[in-house]
Amino acid sequence: MSEAEEQPVPAGIDIEPVTAWLANAVSAAGGSVAPPLHFDQIAGGRSNLTFQVTDVAGTSWALRRPPTGNVLASAHDMGREHRVMSALAPTLVPVPTMVGLCDDESVTGAPFYVMDWVEGTVVRNQRVAATFDEATIKAMCRSVVETMAKIHQVDIDEVGLGDFAKREGYVARQLKRWKGQVDATSMPTVPAIERAFDELSASIPDQGVARLVHGDYRLDNTIVGADGAVLAVLDWELTTLGDPLADLGAMLTYWSRPGDSYVALTDPPTLADGFIERDEVVSIYEDAIGRSVGNVGYYHAFATWRLACILDGVVDRYRAGAMGKDDDFDADGWASQVTTLAESALESLHAS
Repeated sequence: MSEAEEQPVPAGIDIEPVTAWLANAVSAAGGSVAPPLHFDQIAGGRSNLTFQVTDVAGTSWALRRPPTGNVLASAHDMGREHRVMSALAPTLVPVPTMVGLCDDESVTGAPFYVMDWVEGTVVRNQRVAATFDEATIKAMCRSVVETMAKIHQVDIDEVGLGDFAKREGYVARQLKRWKGQVDATSMPTVPAIERAFDELSASIPDQGVARLVHGDYRLDNTIVGADGAVLAVLDWELTTLGDPLADLGAMLTYWSRPGDSYVALTDPPTLADGFIERDEVVSIYEDAIGRSVGNVGYYHAFATWRLACILDGVVDRYRAGAMGKDDDFDADGWASQVTTLAESALESLHAS
């Protein structure tokens, strides 16, 4: 039995076909792979599965594939992520270099793509944040906000993403999409999700020029260097075209601060010493794009409601066994958080 066959293999990886595919893809780009490969599932993701793939020469890549089991249609489109990052390669937006996309499901049971491994730190929690000094955290705050602004300043037509999605009616489309996905799960109805949906739908702000919207932009979806600078933006599975203020709203939802009535993550890194306040996030963003922004409160409420919908689906998939092994995932706790987030969205909307 080979070394590759002896290693514990996370669900979703068929080692031999993936090794053959990766060797061909890397060779086509002028590189080489030294089998056997070792696959480590990276902790932290609650949606698509990410693996660090390392050969015996010590070279690493990152492989992304959908969760195992049944998933909602179009929610885990590997081709979309691969296309976006490939298109952004020549821009100021930092993204990993793409190795290739495999849409042949016979290789490992689902489409997947592979990209170069980016050495750096994913700041997932307060413990990791505390490894940086206060000056570096301040630099990190500025870099993560300014990087978001770079995403929103991309010329979508110039990079070939002008036809990536509909440009009009972004918020209305998002409301319909996430409400539809909530309705498609087997989870109990959450009254606050229903009420927030109705109120958000009735008060949509005028939409500006369509831009690239990451869809899940936050600190722990980036890789940062020792100096705090963002080296790569990850997790583009929710990317679309539309109102960039939706990303700003999401940033504010995830940017937890001491005294908040809720936290959007289990252990938000932004609760650590040295992180700036939400109004400073908005100010840095405005400076980066060169103009003031409008009704931030609405977008904060919208992002909080949308997160409630996303977590509702994550809990449903986990309980159905589609998320792989994750002994740290508290399904009941996250189900309770769904209600808390939806109620907080209503509070933010009423205060805006």
